[in-house]
Order: sequence, then C-alpha cells, then structure tokens
Amino acid sequence: MRRVACSGQETGAIVDIILFYGLAVAGVVWSYTKSRQKTRQALKKSWKSFENILPSFAFIMLLIGASLALISPLAVSKLLGTQSGWAGLCMAAALGSITLIPGFIAFPLARAVLEMGAGMMQVAVFVSTLMMVGVVTAPMEIQFFNRKTMLLRNGMSVLYSFAVAYVLAKVAG
Repeated sequence: MRRVACSGQETGAIVDIILFYGLAVAGVVWSYTKSRQKTRQALKKSWKSFENILPSFAFIMLLIGASLALISPLAVSKLLGTQSGWAGLCMAAALGSITLIPGFIAFPLARAVLEMGAGMMQVAVFVSTLMMVGVVTAPMEIQFFNRKTMLLRNGMSVLYSFAVAYVLAKVAG
C-alpha cells in the first residue's frame, strides 16, 4: 500500500470536512429524535431540491471544466492578468455581472483562474460582481422594486466591486 503525505493545509481541510459532515449528521439525528415525521419530510424536501438543482449544477460544472481545459493559461494571463489593466478589470466585471454561478462554484473557479495567471484585482472584481450584480436577474428585480432601484443597486455594486478589488490588491499585494 502506498502512502501519500498531506500538507498541513490539506489536513486542516480534511478535518473541517469531517467536522461539518459530523455536525450535519448529528443535527439530523437530533432532529429525528425530536420528530421522526418532520425529519423524514424535511429530508424528502431537501432530496427533491437536490434533484431539481442537479441538472443545472452539473451543466455549470461541465461548462466551467470545459472552459478551464480549453482556455490556455497564457490567454487567461493576457486577458485577466495584472498587466491587462483597466481593460481586464472591466472584462472581469462584465463577465461577473452576466454570470449566474453559486458561490460554492465561484470561489474554486476563482482559485483556478488565479493559478492560471489572472490578476488578484481582476479575480476580485469578477467574484464581487458575480455575487452582487444581477444582470440576469434584473427583470425579476424590476418587477419587485422598479427600474431605478435596480439600476442604482447594480451600479453601486459594480463600484463597490472595484473598491473591494483595489483594497484586496493593496492588502494582498
């Protein structure tokens, strides 16, 4: 049997995973002791939600995986590297604004793009706009609020994303 050494960071991640799964299992067991019927009902509902999300989630993962495989690190570095300047920042902001990806996919994607040569500011703008700006959800937002509120919120979110990127670059760089 071959042994593989883990770094301290990997070991910490494994401990975190075990801890959180353990807490989840303990929570379900505790819930089950309180009310078997409600716990079964909640587990059925969560399974249905998982089934509904799975096709979209799988498609996003496939699309991101294919994109990362097809796009060369040189292209990423050229388009979104530190030398790309304002053009790269604006491209990252535009991509983040129109993309609808959940955070648990966005952060690993950001790490992968950073490792491919993207700049810290560009990735920060991308992730910030991804989380805060809603071009895809704008029609629904207009229905609930109004066009002026939607434009104001999204505009302020874009400006805030650039401010976050600047601060992050100063702190990390």
